[in-house]
Amino acid sequence: MSQEKHLTVVPARYPGRIIGAFVALFILASVIDSVAFNPRWEWSVFARWFFDPVILTGLGQTLLLTLFGTVLSLFFGGLLALARLSSSWLLSTLAFGYIWLFRSLPLIVVLIILYNFSYLYDTLSLGVPFTALSWGHFQTINVLGQFPAAVIGLTLVQSAYSAEIIRGGFLGVDHGQFEAASALGLSSSRRTFRIILPQALRAIIPTTFNEIISLAKGTSMVYVLAMPELFYTIQMIYNRTQQVIPLLMVGAAWYLIITTVLSLLQHSVERWLARSVTREPQPSRWRQWRNRSATANEELSHVRSH
Repeated sequence: MSQEKHLTVVPARYPGRIIGAFVALFILASVIDSVAFNPRWEWSVFARWFFDPVILTGLGQTLLLTLFGTVLSLFFGGLLALARLSSSWLLSTLAFGYIWLFRSLPLIVVLIILYNFSYLYDTLSLGVPFTALSWGHFQTINVLGQFPAAVIGLTLVQSAYSAEIIRGGFLGVDHGQFEAASALGLSSSRRTFRIILPQALRAIIPTTFNEIISLAKGTSMVYVLAMPELFYTIQMIYNRTQQVIPLLMVGAAWYLIITTVLSLLQHSVERWLARSVTREPQPSRWRQWRNRSATANEELSHVRSH
């Protein structure tokens, strides 16, 4: 009877990973030490202003601009994307021209033009072009104030990018899906919203959230309108107190919080959309880590028992 051989399981070692981890931790510790214990960062000033009512009011304006800009730009961007994909050469050309124009113009230029729109046009009227027929008019200066000008400017520019994101999502759907939807005899609208759009969303969502995060930070550009959003409010305070760095860190911290919340929302939406592929929600990162740890412990126990 041959003697049974016992095999020793030796875990794989990755010295490069270990060295890289120690170097990364060393750099991180150095950065934290230099930032946390340098008195010139004035963290006491940061703590005093972080929840100040003036700062929170500016934050509220930033969140409102982000919300209105996101909703309106996705709506108009969707219409532009459908127009770009339309078989009508006129709609496709007009949509392409709009996208080309507003992707070319800097946001700050659009905002300044809108804020000075009353200089170009005293009144806004609704009527038939090239005729005197009109159904009413409004004083431009009474319509385009700071907040409306900011929302319109953000929407005009962001819609161009949203249109291309949505169009790219539609183009990413396999052409056979369009043919299958047509074979079912569905109308164009039902074919788009019931079959094509749900599949396109998985490609649209990640890039869309990147644009929403960029929009949230881009609201700082409306300072040129002297609108008291977060960044403009911080500017006004540090111009008065000369405490530039701690107040800028207040703004940076709030922008980090906004970005973190949007990133978590993106992760939740992507997990929800993944149900159509896996038939069950994707586990969270924490649950994935726990599952991997439990599997590794079971394998180690199994090896030891043999």
